[in-house]
Amino acid sequence: MSSDNIRNIAIIAHVDHGKTTLVDKMLSQSGAFRENEQVIERVMDSNDLEREKGITILAKNTSIKYKGYKINILDTPGHADFGGEVERIMKMVQGVLLVVDAFEGCMPQTRFVLKKALEQNLIPIVVVNKMDRENARPLEVVDEVLDLFIDLGANEDQLEFPVIYASALDGKAGLDIDNLDTDFVPLFETIVNQIPAPQGQKDDPLQMQVTLLDYNDYLGRIAIGTINRGTMKKGNQIIVLKRDGTIETHRVTKLFTFEGLKRVETDQVAAGDIVALAGMEQINVGETLCDVDTCEPLPLLTIDEPTLQMSFIVNNSPFSGKEGDPVTSRKLGARLMREIETDVSLRVEETSSPDVFLVAGRGELHLAILIETMRREGLEFQVSKPQVITKRVDGRIHEPFENLTIDIPEEYTGSIMEKIGLRKGTLMNMTHIREQVRLEYSIPTRGLVGFRTEFLTDTRGYGILNRSFDSYKPYQGDFTSRTRGVLIAYESGTANTYGLLAAEERGILFIEPGTAVYEGMVVGENSRDQDIVVNICKEKALTNVRSSTKDDTVKLKGSRNLSLEQALAYIDTDEYLELTPKSIRIRKKYLKKAERERFEKNNKKNPVS
Repeated sequence: MSSDNIRNIAIIAHVDHGKTTLVDKMLSQSGAFRENEQVIERVMDSNDLEREKGITILAKNTSIKYKGYKINILDTPGHADFGGEVERIMKMVQGVLLVVDAFEGCMPQTRFVLKKALEQNLIPIVVVNKMDRENARPLEVVDEVLDLFIDLGANEDQLEFPVIYASALDGKAGLDIDNLDTDFVPLFETIVNQIPAPQGQKDDPLQMQVTLLDYNDYLGRIAIGTINRGTMKKGNQIIVLKRDGTIETHRVTKLFTFEGLKRVETDQVAAGDIVALAGMEQINVGETLCDVDTCEPLPLLTIDEPTLQMSFIVNNSPFSGKEGDPVTSRKLGARLMREIETDVSLRVEETSSPDVFLVAGRGELHLAILIETMRREGLEFQVSKPQVITKRVDGRIHEPFENLTIDIPEEYTGSIMEKIGLRKGTLMNMTHIREQVRLEYSIPTRGLVGFRTEFLTDTRGYGILNRSFDSYKPYQGDFTSRTRGVLIAYESGTANTYGLLAAEERGILFIEPGTAVYEGMVVGENSRDQDIVVNICKEKALTNVRSSTKDDTVKLKGSRNLSLEQALAYIDTDEYLELTPKSIRIRKKYLKKAERERFEKNNKKNPVS
């Protein structure tokens, strides 16, 4: 196919603005699925965690056919923690579909991703989605988008963006607010007519940059990218210009293009199309592939730096190996190193201890997804409390700051503003949208660690919180993130009702009767600010039938079950989070009370920062 008949586009949007649903409908209306094919909803979210969390984590590519044109679609993450994926795919496309909610309008992640697209001089098409919402305000949203484009320095061509009004859920789109077509034809026509064809001639020397990586058990590592120029053929020898400047020669053993959601093997792919190729085990993101006779490297991809780090540690708890595969330091290191082969936003460093690896990512969610993925692979390990990555600039410590946007009902404004103030947030703007209040803050990244759960509780689920990385600014001073101590198990054994009833008088429990515990494991939160040891395995000595019957009626108030994200935010600097395929446990780094007291005596506990 000629490059004139190819259109390469990325879909960028804020979390839950309907981007993935839009792609589903584009695929179904273009005939990407057979009539008798059973199609699950959110087909682009192929990762289990993506379906559960309702967000796109990994960039994925597909294509549709429309009137002789091939439209390659890259569905990109809508969360800033996965911005590394966004940055790479902007190199593969000539245009973007900016999907915005007809009520919520522009959000921080929209700004973050759109900025990346505009910097690449990509042509935008704005899709105002969810027109079926009762409180939709499409005209105001379009004005907000225009203001955003101006703020981000869009050029004149980009400011003349076409607008498509759509209801992805209903499969409708149109150029007129009050008259949506019954299908997506207006959207397809706009893509074909407004997005430029990729440059590059198929007869020129081959040049391609690897922008995505995948892995297949049979094919090994798979490199994905857009062919800038020339033609790639199966069996040909090519040159790989490595990131370190070295040169390697490889042969293309397998070559694929994308049709619908499937990879289709082919013998050759020409300039302008998106290709996947196998046969190069050490290929990496950003490296250039070219003809043997013509070696011209493309600029290496620039990736924003990680802002949050934590230690991944071999599990050395008393329960190690009971619920998952025991992980040695070699196995843990190999698993983490494999992750950075496909995730360029992640950093992994060895430490002075062979059992500890320092892992840095773009945010809480980025690291939590890695942790949950490893748990589901059957691995056991421990992690430390997430810490922000600081820098020294002109002799002063600087820390990462984020832009925070909050939408809440008016009655919660006072309490939320007070809590953000305690977390060193600075109010930048406050606007009223109908019965909602929108608060815009500049806040240190560490101030947001663990805040989402507290925020949702305080607003009874009605609040919406969005964040995006801003820049590094001078350190804002210490603040305490956890004001209460914890309840620590006195001995190993099985927790029982009698022991837990006594512990419950001290605070809130994290476990239930029948839970196996070990000495030094955190089993609850104290109502006071000190840590205390509780004996939750102690049995009550029965003296007669009456006392036994009385115990049967005793009921506990109930336990607080912490999710992975909640537990990561909760743990303190003297604690680890033990992770197995079946359990999430908080434990003290030093399990024995005497060891903890000796450590505290020698090292005064610093406030969490």
